[in-house]
Amino acid sequence: MSATIKDIAKLVGVSPSTVSRALNGSSLISGETRNRIQKAMKQLDYHPNSLAKSFATGSTGTIALIIDADNEKDFANNFFNRSMFAMERIAQANGYNLLITNDNEKRRVISSLVYEKKADGLIIPSSSVNLHLMAMLDKERFPYVVMGSPAILSDQLAWVDVDNEQGSGIAVRHLAEEGYRRPALVIENEETVFAKSRVQGFRKAVRELEGGGSAVICCTPDEAALGEELAAALEGGRCDAFLCANNELAFRTLQLLRARGLRVPEDIGLVTFDNYPFAEYMDPPVTAVDVDTYELGRMAAEYLFFRIKNREQRPERRLLRTELIPRASSGRRGEKADSACAERQAGGKR
Repeated sequence: MSATIKDIAKLVGVSPSTVSRALNGSSLISGETRNRIQKAMKQLDYHPNSLAKSFATGSTGTIALIIDADNEKDFANNFFNRSMFAMERIAQANGYNLLITNDNEKRRVISSLVYEKKADGLIIPSSSVNLHLMAMLDKERFPYVVMGSPAILSDQLAWVDVDNEQGSGIAVRHLAEEGYRRPALVIENEETVFAKSRVQGFRKAVRELEGGGSAVICCTPDEAALGEELAAALEGGRCDAFLCANNELAFRTLQLLRARGLRVPEDIGLVTFDNYPFAEYMDPPVTAVDVDTYELGRMAAEYLFFRIKNREQRPERRLLRTELIPRASSGRRGEKADSACAERQAGGKR
């Protein structure tokens, strides 16, 4: 039979109510008594009843991460795993468990968590944000954090995201410093929220270049479209570098450039968003705008616990800055490289 509060009280020589108050974190219990109770708990291998504790404290000891398991591309990858690992560590550090649950049933899961008090707070993907859900959470004053910039109510909700606009900016400025003055952005879909931020940052950074021209955007939903878009961007020297939205696009772009007889970085520069999974293993290794997804998960979980403890605090947005990892794919340098490129095009020797 498992140990009880009465067993702990008997061993320590205090009343069961004193043990109960110690377990619930009461400030009325001295440090010396609390330590004796904790030692007795270990000695008797005592495990508190979480359900009873939730009744006593009003806390479930659980936060929930909502996912859309049908969206395999977004959630079955290393980025999500690293974010989830960070959330789990922050939850444990706060004495909580992390519940991961799928909500593809028209908000039924989230409603159950909120109304049945199964969690103290939620981390919600931006794809799940809608007016009905946010009105429910606001009415119940239920703590939440949105993972990713929401498409609606972005100035009214609590959310964390990667600073995609800043990421595009540092990539364009890096390329300019290396002698590439006409970059093009390669992206699969311009309509997603994060894509819009990257496009916005890219356009702004290109405008700010000395003598900056028009920003070239290559939208490539499939292999055929990518080839056509790259060919159009390269025609007449419209671009001399590509900033790709992910590793897969960077790899495909590298292949197509080679098929056209162009060398990276000598003729064309190449930068990719995301360092994972194989930017550093391509030939040449590709410069990356690194997104620290572990830090993003940590930021989301810590902000959620802040909101649980500060329910009257006005919602705000928190952005995670990116960092550039320079590699050989963008290693051309200024005017010397421009001269070498012009020499080759004129039939000269390196």
